[in-house]
Amino acid sequence: MRILPFRSLLLALVVLAMAAASFGQVSISIRIGPPALPVYEQPLCPAEGYIWTPGYWAYDYDYGDYYWVPGTWVLAPEPGFLWTPGYWGWGGDRFLFHEGYWGPRVGFYGAINYGFGYFGNGYEGGRWEHDRFFYNRSVNNVNVTNIHNVYNTTVINNRTVNRISYNGGSGGIDARPTREEQAAEHERHIPPVTAQTQHIQASRTNQELRASVNHGKPPVAATPRPGAFNERGVVPAREAGAPYHPDANRAAEQPRGNRSVPRPEKNVPRPPAPVHAKDLAPHPRPAPQNTGNAKLDQKYQQQQEKLYAKQQQQHQRLQQKQEQDHQRMAQQQANEARNQQMEQRHQQQTQQLEQRHVHQQQHLQERQQPANRNQPTPRR
Repeated sequence: MRILPFRSLLLALVVLAMAAASFGQVSISIRIGPPALPVYEQPLCPAEGYIWTPGYWAYDYDYGDYYWVPGTWVLAPEPGFLWTPGYWGWGGDRFLFHEGYWGPRVGFYGAINYGFGYFGNGYEGGRWEHDRFFYNRSVNNVNVTNIHNVYNTTVINNRTVNRISYNGGSGGIDARPTREEQAAEHERHIPPVTAQTQHIQASRTNQELRASVNHGKPPVAATPRPGAFNERGVVPAREAGAPYHPDANRAAEQPRGNRSVPRPEKNVPRPPAPVHAKDLAPHPRPAPQNTGNAKLDQKYQQQQEKLYAKQQQQHQRLQQKQEQDHQRMAQQQANEARNQQMEQRHQQQTQQLEQRHVHQQQHLQERQQPANRNQPTPRR
């Protein structure tokens, strides 16, 4: 009988705990708030049907550090759905991350001013008219030569302009959800689509996006599409949102009793762990399509399953190749320099594979997106 290693068992327990938690709230917690939101420009919208999803700081529990997930344009999973950004919130004795979601209305996102239409309440960046999304040019970077469904409404932002990235706690945004936002939270939701989860994973494996490396000023602050970290149109941060101090956002209230909260040790340098194909989270299986056309749904599902199987095979092949590299180096008793070169090569291979998979999934979604170009232009 195969005995699971302790780390795998611990990971399984964590997954079970997360499944038992309420929707959108990750149960693992920390006591150090995220850095301020960096200052950056929005890349050009790549095509009709894409909706802006703002960047945010996620947390890598293995490394004990925040990392930046670049803002990006994402193809809406279905007409009429909008994106509610995720946010960090103080839960009384720890910070909790509330995952973003797609839904017919924008819910509560901590009153965080993410910009570009997400000014703390609702979304001012656009609206759906039948099956087409119309963009507010006053807050979005849209090329009207390619996208004609636009309007221009000036948004008056009465909130204090700041770069605070979390709700509650010491120094956080002091706001609670309205009745409308609470109602939106209980409506039908779609979790982050495959392109978004792969975008997050690719961000996690990019060391330059770690806060301890970029000091709150990520070199890739926003991308034109999910995972497109090296394509034309990538936008770097112009400046950090505030001076970077890793411990500055530590909450005033500390855990009581014997409860312990995971946190990185102080003054202990941690070399980055090598990233391999085996370290990547498995891709989620494609969800069933529901366009109202059974034959079209079947066709779309077959295309998704074919791409899923292909990516799984590529993942397994790269994993086997990297394991063979390790075995060969061990047999040759390679020195530290050669091993380090191998690990750097493996990390690059893994990042390139994930980014390629993100692009493939995104392009497939574009081809499958039901577009109705014949809808009449709404009256403004």
